Amino acid sequence: MPVILINLPPHGATDADLQEIRRIMPGYEIRMTQERDEIAALRDEVEVLAGWPVTELLVSAPNLRWYQQWSAGSDWLARHPEAAARPFLVTSASGVHPIQIAEHAFAMMLAFVRKQHEAVRHQAAREWKAPAGETLGELYERTLLMVGLGAIGERIAVLGSAFGMRVLGIRRTRSQPPPGVEAIYGPERLLDLLPESDFVVLAPPLTGETRGMIGERELGAMKPGAFLVNVGRGKLIDEAALIRALREGWIAGAGLDVFETEPLPTDSPLWDMANVIITAHYAGGSPRYYERAMPIFLDNLRRYRAGEALRNLVDKQAAALG
Repeated sequence: MPVILINLPPHGATDADLQEIRRIMPGYEIRMTQERDEIAALRDEVEVLAGWPVTELLVSAPNLRWYQQWSAGSDWLARHPEAAARPFLVTSASGVHPIQIAEHAFAMMLAFVRKQHEAVRHQAAREWKAPAGETLGELYERTLLMVGLGAIGERIAVLGSAFGMRVLGIRRTRSQPPPGVEAIYGPERLLDLLPESDFVVLAPPLTGETRGMIGERELGAMKPGAFLVNVGRGKLIDEAALIRALREGWIAGAGLDVFETEPLPTDSPLWDMANVIITAHYAGGSPRYYERAMPIFLDNLRRYRAGEALRNLVDKQAAALG
């Protein structure tokens, strides 16, 4: 009997979720486990894998036809090119992150303009210090350049518009601007747009084209008073160039949730920079994560059963080059 393997913790799927999976896919054995021995024993029968990646299945399960990952990014394929070369389909959980990651990006931007990052340090030192009023900023009427206008970027744009910001977008495929975005440009316009942007937020996928897209040239084109926020992937930025830019005042600061190497090494200069906010790659975290991811899988499962095109289909070869 073919198996649908769900690699999630016990709280990752409700009894109602499992009942719906059985209803959609009669004739399949539904197994939900993270036990390695159980997973290994199912290797030859697994047709569908859902949840977090299981490397041994992705590189060798002979009957695997589809993997529904529980994350939006697919850069794991760059670490496992042998999986990218195999014939199974991969779909992402794109759409699960917009709310929490957008709020995380704005937490960083608001912290910078209202100097909350400095206030936290003063609180730890029991120092009563208030910045001069003219050194404080506002988001209102500032220009936000949103690099990457997928579901996350579109949500950030909506919030930016609600704050009264002018929002510009960069997207590989040109289209009508989504709500909150004044205009969309192609990646070739990045250098033209950086000098007029007060905030640059990165949320594109990591691919061969986007790797290192923010380097010395781009940082040098930004305003001295501008802030860079990265909630995408660490390798979008040349980290050595960023450190230099922050030290020498090319830009005002950086909010970073992702890094070239994770965990961020303890000897990284970024830790000690007063104009940097660091979070440990948790912008996508939410108590509602599994609740939001499951409907994406269920919808795709219905499509799979019906022989229809799947949502969020990943270009495996492009992702492997990332």
